[in-house]
Amino acid sequence: MNSEQPGPRHVPVLLRRADDLLGPALAEPGAVYLDATLGLGGHAEHFLRTYPESRLVGLDRDTNALELASARLQPFEDRITLVHTRYDGIAEALKQAGLDAIGSVSAILMDLGVSSMQLDEADRGFAYSVDAPLDMRMDPTAGLTAADVLNTYSHGDLARVLKTYGEERFAGKIASAVLKRRERKPFETSAELVELLYATIPAATRRTGGHPAKRTFQALRVEVNSELDSLRAALPAALNSLRMGGRIVIMSYQSLEDRVVKQELAPRIISRTPVGLPVELPGMGPEFRMLTRGAEKATEQEIEENPRAAPVRMRAAERIQETEGK
Repeated sequence: MNSEQPGPRHVPVLLRRADDLLGPALAEPGAVYLDATLGLGGHAEHFLRTYPESRLVGLDRDTNALELASARLQPFEDRITLVHTRYDGIAEALKQAGLDAIGSVSAILMDLGVSSMQLDEADRGFAYSVDAPLDMRMDPTAGLTAADVLNTYSHGDLARVLKTYGEERFAGKIASAVLKRRERKPFETSAELVELLYATIPAATRRTGGHPAKRTFQALRVEVNSELDSLRAALPAALNSLRMGGRIVIMSYQSLEDRVVKQELAPRIISRTPVGLPVELPGMGPEFRMLTRGAEKATEQEIEENPRAAPVRMRAAERIQETEGK
């Protein structure tokens, strides 16, 4: 869940709406629910409890999250398989669970971005409102940290990251300030970066454009965790894993994620029959139909109950044509 505001833990985003959309696919005996972003297991617990004949395959790259979710879901231990992997490891995770990577899943939830737990644990460095080591790794056991990016990237690479992943207007200016500052002392904590951003971003923009650190912190997090690359690889695997009538719900928290989701779904919901033919060619119809009109947003009531739902964009689709390869 991509939000920097402090808020309650263990409150699944848009749970009722997710149940409305995924429930019809989970009501059948033996239904397989794939939670590609397990987090603390709030959504998973609800679906396991509500649909007692379903089973869960839960994925998360964060070992701390997996440990906590495993404890939470212990009452359902005979119906769950938890896998330590990014969501682009869907195919391999299904194999570990004894399932086919094509056409075996009834319902999928992808709740993208940084989780509540990661935001609330100050020492992870995701929140610009708390001074902490500049880490930002969703998997704390692997990869570059945000400090590594700031202290080692060239001016061009750093400006590209800020511009592309943070949509930051002052990407070049910030990159120049970072390189100048790190010559004196490498970056270690979030407060050091926030201080530099306040000094670098013009006052007029700071007054009207939200917190000056928001876009830079988002960009660093996306870069550190290869979020968009992982999402681009995960979506085809997720969609291909759905059986006939299977459903997917994807919740994005920033425009970059939602754009990737929209681009992946778009060609799958239109006919592939050449324009001008009077009938639909066999096997050339749409693979999916949309269950939402565009990207749904949280209601005012939902935002009041859980402020972290405010930026959510939810898209959902159902498979209506047999999976290729089945």
